[in-house]
Amino acid sequence: MSKDAVHTVAVASHQDAPRTPADAGDAGYSKDLKARHVNMIAIGGAIGTGLFLGAGGRLHNAGPALALAYLVCGVFAFFVVRALGELVLYRPSSGSFVSYAREFLGEKGAYVAGWMYFLNWSTTGIADITAIALYTHYWSFFTPIPQWVLALIALAVVLAVNLISVKIFGEMEFWFAIIKVATLVSFMIVGIFLLATQHRVGGEKPGLSVIADHGGVFPHGLMPVVLVMQGVIFAYAALELVGVAAGETAEPEKVVPRAVNSIMWRVGLFYVGSVVLLALLLPGSVYSADQSPFVTVLSKIGVQGAGDVMNLVVLTAAMSSLNSGLYSTGRILRSMAMAGSAPRFTARMNRSQVPYGGILLTCAVCVLGVVLNYLMPSQAFEIVLNVASLGIISTWVIIMICHLIFVRRAKAGLVTRPSFRLPGSPVTEIATVAFLLAVLGLMWNDPEVGRKTLLLIPVIAALLVGGWFALRRRIATAADQELTDLRK
Repeated sequence: MSKDAVHTVAVASHQDAPRTPADAGDAGYSKDLKARHVNMIAIGGAIGTGLFLGAGGRLHNAGPALALAYLVCGVFAFFVVRALGELVLYRPSSGSFVSYAREFLGEKGAYVAGWMYFLNWSTTGIADITAIALYTHYWSFFTPIPQWVLALIALAVVLAVNLISVKIFGEMEFWFAIIKVATLVSFMIVGIFLLATQHRVGGEKPGLSVIADHGGVFPHGLMPVVLVMQGVIFAYAALELVGVAAGETAEPEKVVPRAVNSIMWRVGLFYVGSVVLLALLLPGSVYSADQSPFVTVLSKIGVQGAGDVMNLVVLTAAMSSLNSGLYSTGRILRSMAMAGSAPRFTARMNRSQVPYGGILLTCAVCVLGVVLNYLMPSQAFEIVLNVASLGIISTWVIIMICHLIFVRRAKAGLVTRPSFRLPGSPVTEIATVAFLLAVLGLMWNDPEVGRKTLLLIPVIAALLVGGWFALRRRIATAADQELTDLRK
């Protein structure tokens, strides 16, 4: 059976019987996510620990030019989400880009896309529970509790929320996002007030002079800015959640375009705007990797309790990320299981229409993170964060390749593009893929972290090849069954 044959039947089914899911993994879900949930999931995906905590170390290394790095990466991140949004309106699917990879790249493409995304979120989950434990230790009340115990408690709480219902997940993400946005808006109001009144911050008068007197926009040259790109890309990870969530909303054609379009100005306002403000208030050398840059500024003007408040916000951001990871991998793994490329139990759903099998598999990997926290509490976060970056870059590359093929098929008359489109195709897709691969290649210039991360690629590739040969018969059988069902 050829891939073209499967595609032809799938397209015919999509046109003639739109009520029948084109992806077997889409059957059985509720449609309980509202427009406000999806909008806030989009915001929450764009705002996380990468800004609240990670921006401090990056400002120290790259200086004010970090704002430019956030802007450039933000533009390409928007292209990725816009491309995914167009694919969602063509065919909403909880399997999201894995489902599209199956249609446009074949089963091998879907297999690689799914397992690399699982690698991203399972390792991110380990980073999240590690971060939650570290942030909780900030308060002396929790200091006596071992880091691994706090990590396990956090995992258990978020697992329980995910297993109850998708509506509870949506509500949790909604309020997590509200907290993050309110914090950023409050800080920006304070920052603008300090600039307008020329109130001294740590003995410095804020403004352009802070940048000019401390080495300019590129105080350490261009290379540090290039090297932070990997971390900046990771900061935008989770934007693709919009595509997964669309499979569980009743009106994706209305909700998704609004959510995707709003991402661009939010990225400009929250990421670029915040970093510009931080650079105007204090020299980059004052910020550090072990403290939120917002806490650094507020402590310099004598705000009491700033550390406690920001630590709570960063804790919220980590909980939000863990919550999103369990949600998305549960849906992705179910789509893969229905195609034979993931364990069969990951296709199972509970009475609340939640794919608990996939969620539990991700949790099992996160439990390994609890063990990692027990064995190497000081190194756990850095180890898994770099593995996760490989997963997110590969996911974004696959989304753009799928969209490129989708547009070609639309030009050939095989599919119909929706009115909501990625502008500038095919230049946009090619430029985005080239940029992402360049970021990956430039990691070699970082011998401490980036180079070691790149050396993992052959290991991951060998595992993927081995897994494919172990599963290919089951995948072929599942594809034959799906083709038979579509022909009925």
